[in-house]
Amino acid sequence: MAKVAIIGAGAMGLAAAYHALEAGHEVTVYEADSVAGGMAAHLDLDGLSIERFYHFVCKADKPTFKLLERLGIGDKMRWTGTSMGYFVDGKMYRWGDPIALLTFPKIDWISKFRYGLQMFLSTKRSDWSDLETVSAKDWIEKGSGKRAYDVLWRRLFDLKFFEYADNVSAAWIWTRIKRVGTSRRSLMQEELGYIEGGSETLVTALVQAIETRGGVIKLATPAREVVVEDGKVTGVRTDAGVEPAEAAISTMPTPFVSSLVPSLPADWKAKYDAIVNIGVVCVLLRLKKSVTEHFWVNINDKDVEIPGIIQFSNLRPVEDTVVYVPFYMPTTHPKFGRDDQAFIDESMACLKHLNPDIADGDLKAWTVGRLRYAQPVCEPGFLAKIPPIQTPIRGLQIADTSFYYPEDRGISESARVAEEMAAAIPASIAG
Repeated sequence: MAKVAIIGAGAMGLAAAYHALEAGHEVTVYEADSVAGGMAAHLDLDGLSIERFYHFVCKADKPTFKLLERLGIGDKMRWTGTSMGYFVDGKMYRWGDPIALLTFPKIDWISKFRYGLQMFLSTKRSDWSDLETVSAKDWIEKGSGKRAYDVLWRRLFDLKFFEYADNVSAAWIWTRIKRVGTSRRSLMQEELGYIEGGSETLVTALVQAIETRGGVIKLATPAREVVVEDGKVTGVRTDAGVEPAEAAISTMPTPFVSSLVPSLPADWKAKYDAIVNIGVVCVLLRLKKSVTEHFWVNINDKDVEIPGIIQFSNLRPVEDTVVYVPFYMPTTHPKFGRDDQAFIDESMACLKHLNPDIADGDLKAWTVGRLRYAQPVCEPGFLAKIPPIQTPIRGLQIADTSFYYPEDRGISESARVAEEMAAAIPASIAG
């Protein structure tokens, strides 16, 4: 058994540490933040414990259920009948079921038929190889038609990916469609899940399981370097010095890899550096009044530069109304550097536009979370860009959310990849 360093205490890092300890390894986790959990961590919103960034569970998320069961908290899953809305040209429309599509007035009947057929077939598809080198724009236009793409998708892509909007992988968007599309109670009713108490329940269980098994989690302790000698991992350097290790698993975003592992060959550093990420400014609002009956609302409106909102309290029952307003964008975009108040003001203006009954006085509490590397941009052919998880350095495995491709970021994929990396530790050391 080996002495293993895990870099990053997000869901993937914690799950990797748990599985490595279960396999008998000695584990230390290094985390720059003062709390564990990464994007799944909670914060206090005026007395309410809530995720910093929104999370929901779908019925396809089998690795999540498996991890919950192993931790003894499988009974904490809860399921809620949810709905989706589409706000187009100043009006809210119900969305997400056949009747909603048939009564939607913004696209013609042929487009409705083509769109419905493409979405249905997407939930039945299992082989995505032919989508991997195709853009989402081309795939949707070919299947549903240009009118459906322009009304239902174009602005969503433009306001999330900006200059990358026309160059997002069809395989990536397909997995999102299938994951949500197969999470249903019936043809007419979407059903999504949450963990009772929020994702903090899972994070707390993982931390307790790690510490019970003798693992160490060092918070506020950023890993500065994976130390390599003679082509193999020998330790991790922090501000306190070098701590020995025979294996390391890095879950840090790929933009940090080159500086974290200076011993990597130049061509490998170039692979990590070539993966483009966009940032997010996520506004979290606690309100006295409900904005919408829907959990998720997509927005296509010339007066709103926000592609959607999530009324989280329509999924997980909490006191008051809780709404997430995510602003995804490249960090080079001028808006990314604005102060928090500018994002609060724009978010409230959006909510008042969606629901004129909302007033400034309805805002009880707010917070703003920022991540510079929140979403990898998965272009057509992205699979070929992803380096192997096992690096040329013995004992070193590297993965972040881009390695989930074609799946998107999420706790389920974090759990899956974490278990695979923990199982591969002996082979990684052997080289």
